[in-house]
Parts: sequence; structure tokens; C-alpha cells
Amino acid sequence: MELKIGIITTSDRASAGIYEDISGMAIIDTMKDYLKSEFKEVYRCIPDEQKIIEETMIELADIENCSLIVTTGGTGPAKRDVTPEATEAICEKMLAGFGELMRSVSLKYVPTAILSRQSAGIRGNSLIINLPGKPKSIRECLDAVFPAVPYCIDLIEGAYIETNEDVIKAFRPKAK
Repeated sequence: MELKIGIITTSDRASAGIYEDISGMAIIDTMKDYLKSEFKEVYRCIPDEQKIIEETMIELADIENCSLIVTTGGTGPAKRDVTPEATEAICEKMLAGFGELMRSVSLKYVPTAILSRQSAGIRGNSLIINLPGKPKSIRECLDAVFPAVPYCIDLIEGAYIETNEDVIKAFRPKAK
């Protein structure tokens, strides 16, 4: 099974071309750093509209068959920040531990991390992770949660992911 990773940037300004999407590129660079497995990136930069976010996640999960979908942006408390709501609307299961760990890591750097609503969920064979919008925060959050990502994707029958263990080590329980 081909490993596909979806990258979704939710930003009114980046999607309108007002500024460059450095957050989406930070996710792609991190994946290239983390993974030994070959992967195809499926990238989208869209406005902060819940319906569009939902439709894009459904497309990447159901049509593109991305085993991992990583979003950036739209996780704060502002009125236009609706990425977690979109994720919850289209997922069969939510994985609260991802958001809890990402916030606890971010709190080591900034007290405003308690305002962030990072989350994660499962749709079919896809794991969807909502990250904050700043590249530094993206890497800090992914460094914290990524060791569990390959095994999670194994459990939901997605593509097999092999990490570059010099950069990040995936945890998979030993067979009995």
C-alpha cells in the first residue's frame, strides 16, 4: 500500500495568496526528516471555512486514501478557528491524548498554549492530527506525538510507516 500523507493548511490569508504558507511547508519538511518510508504528499491550502475543511479532509481520507492527514491552523479560540470542529464532525473516533500531550509540551514554551485546541481523530484508515499554525510549534508538537503515529496507523490498517530512527523513533509494542 502506497503511503500518502495529506497536509492541509487552513488560512484565509495564505489561501488567498496574501502570504506564503510556511506552516504547510514545515509539516512537509518534518515528514521528510522523520520518515524512511517513501511517501506521496497531498497538499491543500484552504480558507478557514468549516464546510471546506470538512470536504477537504473527507477527500484526502476517502478519495486520496491518505493514511495520515496533518492540518495546521485554525486551532485557536478566534471565531474563524474551526479546524477541530471540522475534524470532530467527520471522524468516527477522537483521540484526546494527542491534544493533551501537544498542549502539555507547548506549555513548556508559552503560557498561551492553553488556548490551543489541537486534536486528533480517525476517519476510516486515516489518522487526522490538528496542529497549531506556527512552524516552531508544529515541530514541537509532532516531536511529542509522532512516536505513536505509525502504530496508530497500523491499528487502523493504513500504510506501514518506517521512521528514520536517528531523528525520531516509532514505538510499536513487541509481539508476545
